[in-house]
Amino acid sequence: MTEVFAPAALGPITLRNRVIKAATFEGRTPDALVTDDLIAFHRETAAGGVGMTTVAYCAVAPGGRTDRHQIWMRQEALPGLRKLTDAVHAEGAAACAQIGHAGPVANAASNRLPALAPSRMFSPLGMRPMKVPGESEIRGLVAAHADAAKLAEQAGFDAVEIHFGHNYLASSFLSPLLNRRTDRYGGSAANRARFVREIARAVGEAVGGRLAVTAKLNMEDGVRGGLTVPESLQVAAWLEADGALDALELTAGSSLLNPMLLFHGDAPRREFAKVLPGPARWGFRLVGRGFLREYPYHEAYLLERARQFRRELSMPLILLGGITNLDTMRQAMAEGFEFVAMARALLREPNLLRRIQSDEATRSACTHCNLCMPSIYTGTKCVFRLDQRPEVAAALPDPVRTAAKPH
Repeated sequence: MTEVFAPAALGPITLRNRVIKAATFEGRTPDALVTDDLIAFHRETAAGGVGMTTVAYCAVAPGGRTDRHQIWMRQEALPGLRKLTDAVHAEGAAACAQIGHAGPVANAASNRLPALAPSRMFSPLGMRPMKVPGESEIRGLVAAHADAAKLAEQAGFDAVEIHFGHNYLASSFLSPLLNRRTDRYGGSAANRARFVREIARAVGEAVGGRLAVTAKLNMEDGVRGGLTVPESLQVAAWLEADGALDALELTAGSSLLNPMLLFHGDAPRREFAKVLPGPARWGFRLVGRGFLREYPYHEAYLLERARQFRRELSMPLILLGGITNLDTMRQAMAEGFEFVAMARALLREPNLLRRIQSDEATRSACTHCNLCMPSIYTGTKCVFRLDQRPEVAAALPDPVRTAAKPH
């Protein structure tokens, strides 16, 4: 059996083990630049034992951010990014930059730039119509992804992950529901996949052979009329044939229409409503139950879908979703997945992997309450980490306070 904690090749790089910290928007860049807080966040995760940590979200253009506080890849960001990768490398881990364009998920009002969508849509975030890019602008967006990857290389990153999921721009082009174009980027599955394939090839040509190039791909959108597993399998097969990617990380759900399909577990509707600005808060109270649906949590909850991709593809695959203990990691390896990706469990306990290596029976303290989700506006965190939230600790009853202490 493949050993979880043995070194493993990912394209041209070697990771110290097969566990990757998945991209989770950190909310620690108020000026769209790296901060000491962001560096500390990834240094702590790296020190906790992951093979690679992923910095999210590094937009390829200023209008490609979900809001104006996110990093976008330009020369001004380079010194801070270098400082971040140096810190991660000092802890023995590799560093990955997640690059992409938020598209329909971008907040045009915050960015003060139009949000983009493959077809005419109204933005519930920016409260205005979205812009539909023409073919010349699409070519510019492809080039922007390649330029962002080159900047990541200059900054010392070991890998880039292209965001093809969650109905961000590239993912929205794959969706039959969101993409109603009649040109060469719409209609058939091959046309809807053209943008994704062009991005992957451009990034691969820009840094392939020096940096690992991966992509986060939706297996399905989880909405009626959206991308389905059979169509995603075809897209994945095309990406594999193109040869630009070193691995695919398999995900699901739509940040625009059904985010909980990615997360599973409790749906923190009340907590989300509290942190939204006034108009959005009232709208969320009306539609929140339909938007934040509930999917019961269980270990490796995306595995059943991912197995279909493992059967059809030969390229390396990264299993995401409900990976919290060594048994699940070993199951993923036994079923042919080369890597696993963790997110919420590492927010709860950045040192979880060190604990697992010391005691294989270790179980994560994460309860999948998803209260970390509303914290993205003030710095993504587990609200039960007492070292980060002393005011929460003080308000907890004694038994809960004891159980919530970090291990």
